[in-house]
Amino acid sequence: MAQKARKELAKANIKALNNLHIGSAIVNFFFLLVVVTFDNRSVLAWIVLSIPSLICQYVLEKSGRPDIDEHAGVIRSAGEDLSAPGLTEYMWDVVWVTWGVAVLVIFFGDKLWTLWAIVPAYGLYKGVGLLGAAKQMAGLGSAAAGADDAAAAPAGNRKQRRAAAGSS
Repeated sequence: MAQKARKELAKANIKALNNLHIGSAIVNFFFLLVVVTFDNRSVLAWIVLSIPSLICQYVLEKSGRPDIDEHAGVIRSAGEDLSAPGLTEYMWDVVWVTWGVAVLVIFFGDKLWTLWAIVPAYGLYKGVGLLGAAKQMAGLGSAAAGADDAAAAPAGNRKQRRAAAGSS
């Protein structure tokens, strides 16, 4: 049963990585074609803003590519789940936003490179949410300990507990 799950994960990862590389090649090829043909797009902005996307693609490739023994045909490692939430999902978002902005720049001009600011803004938003959740969890931890102490204090006998419950 576990081997079947590993095979399915390996297949899904291979498909996702192949689509990633094909999509990257298509978008970057058309951007360079437009630059060579019309020469009115900023290559420097494309290079600088494509670097995070290329780094994410590299990390996704290294962590998600299955390790298969060619001689025995056995999967040594299926790779990390590329559809997992969290950092993996954010890396996919960086890639897709970069591709989307590059396509928009092809059609509408260099001013749309500013849309790429969505990536760090979203990262900041998620980071602030994570810090808020951590603060809330820390606050809940101390409040829960105080509630346990308060619940343990009026143990007393049965009559005292009923009287305390009746008065509140």
